[in-house]
This record gives sequence, C-alpha cells and structure tokens, in this order.
Amino acid sequence: MKILITGGAGCLGSNLIEKWLPVGHEILVIDNFATGRREVVPDIDGLQLIEGSVTDQKLVDQTFDDFKPEVVIHSAASYKDPNDWREDTRTNVEGTINVAQSSMRTGVRKLVHFQTALCYGNPDRLPIPVDHPLRPFTSYGISKTAGEQYLLQSSLPVTSLRLANVTGPRLSIGPIPTFYKRLKDGKPCFCSNTKRDFLDMEDFHSLMNLVVSRDSPSGVFNVSSGESKSMQEVFQAVCNYLSIRPEQPPPLVEPSADDVQEVVLDPSKTAEAFGWRAQVGFEETISRMLAWYDQHGVSAIYSHLSEPKKN
Repeated sequence: MKILITGGAGCLGSNLIEKWLPVGHEILVIDNFATGRREVVPDIDGLQLIEGSVTDQKLVDQTFDDFKPEVVIHSAASYKDPNDWREDTRTNVEGTINVAQSSMRTGVRKLVHFQTALCYGNPDRLPIPVDHPLRPFTSYGISKTAGEQYLLQSSLPVTSLRLANVTGPRLSIGPIPTFYKRLKDGKPCFCSNTKRDFLDMEDFHSLMNLVVSRDSPSGVFNVSSGESKSMQEVFQAVCNYLSIRPEQPPPLVEPSADDVQEVVLDPSKTAEAFGWRAQVGFEETISRMLAWYDQHGVSAIYSHLSEPKKN
C-alpha cells in the first residue's frame, strides 16, 4: 500500500512508520519539523521524505502527483503556541484544504484525519458521545475543527478520528512527560484539577490497521479507552514507577480559561463500527511510556494551553 503521512515526523506519524514499513508498505512523509524529529524519518528503502509544510500548495500538489498515494494519514498540525492564531489557521485549515484538494484530484482511496478531542469544548455530558455539539474555544481546537469540517463536506472517503491522549514513543505533550522530567530532576510539580482519558499506542495501532483496510467505514469516530483519570492519578502513577514518595501532595490548581476540566470520550460507536476496544489498562499504559523515557529521555515538551494560574 502507498501511504502518505503529513506530519509523519511527529509522535503518531513516526509510530505508524515504525509499524507499517516493516510489513511492506511504501510510505512518504511531508513534515516541516516544527515539532517533529528528523531522525525518525531515516533514509531507508520504502520511506521518502519531503521537507516542507502542508501550507505550501505547490509542494503538496507536486508530492501527490509524483507519489500517487492510495491512503493519506493527515497528522500535520500546528499546536505549540496557543497565541499563534495565524499559524494554526494556515496549517490546520489551509493546509488541510490543500491535502483534501490534492486527495480528491488524485483519487485517494481513504483519507484518515487526526482530530483533537478539544473540538467538543466544555462538554454537556460525559463520556462525550461522537454526536456531541462542537464548541471549540482555543485556537488549536477552532482551527482543527474548521479543517475537519472542510474534509467532511468534501467528496472524499474520510475517516476522522477524534483522539484521546495517545501515549507512546516520542510523546512530547501533556502531563506524563512533564511529571516524569520534573520528578527526575527533583523539581516541584502541580496538578491541574482536570481529568483526561489515555490510550496506549498498541491500541491505537490495532485500530489504525482496521481503519486503513479496504471497505472500512468512513465518518467520525472517538478513539479512547473511555476511562477518566485525574491528573493526581497520573502524578501518582509516575511516582509509583519512579519509586518516589513525595512528602506532600502536589498543589491542586484550577484549570486555566483555555482548558477543559474533564475530557473523556465515548468510543462505543467506534467499537460498533470496527469491532475494536482498548485492551491496555491505565497503569500499564503509563509504565510503558515511562520505560521508553528511561531509555530515550524526554527531548521536548509542548502544550497547546497557557499555564494555569496558581492559587
């Protein structure tokens, strides 16, 4: 299968490369390395790299014309600066339009889009069903939702996956790398008064194999374990792994204005459509992630949120 991955040097894209390249798929990556890592796209047989941005329409058009992908994984996203509205719009909206139009023009069989759970905004009910109203209120959430809507109104066979916190090699966003690095460095931590759902990378891979298969359903799907975990639980899991017993619990800080107190997605429609459910439990998910950090370290930590104010 010929697979084009935008943002392929990021966490999800690079993990898909490592999973799919050994089984014979031919993969091309477009990445500008704003948050991705160059070393995960080595010069090896079956893997091509186009360095550039999906905002460059000529580059995108030429890449599609030359490679002629069967499947497109649209993972490219701008998220590292919550105040850079223009870059978020250029990448997450205009870049998505470029990918969509090239996909339509070249007859792509399937386009898989990675969407943030922040598209739902502050939810009315939990876990959040996939038909919940869309009310994003951050630059990242607004721009990603606009891009998704362009895809869904196109003539493409689109599968948009609204993702929980997928946890695996090269994760560089969220509480897990933050707690790990600060605790290892002997620095103080705080916990935001928020809850999230986490998904192990192996569970993500098992779903992706189903999503890119022929005759797989199109549409919008939540991808999640369906289990809500507080930041205190994440902090404690990291402490347990590191055999650290803090003298006092970390301060609990209310979420900032651009954060959501609880985000846990309802994956029931996904289970029905694909026969898929998460298999790896929370503690094992955290342990696998931290074992990877033990071996490879934490190279960078990004956030699409502003830092919450401490009481």
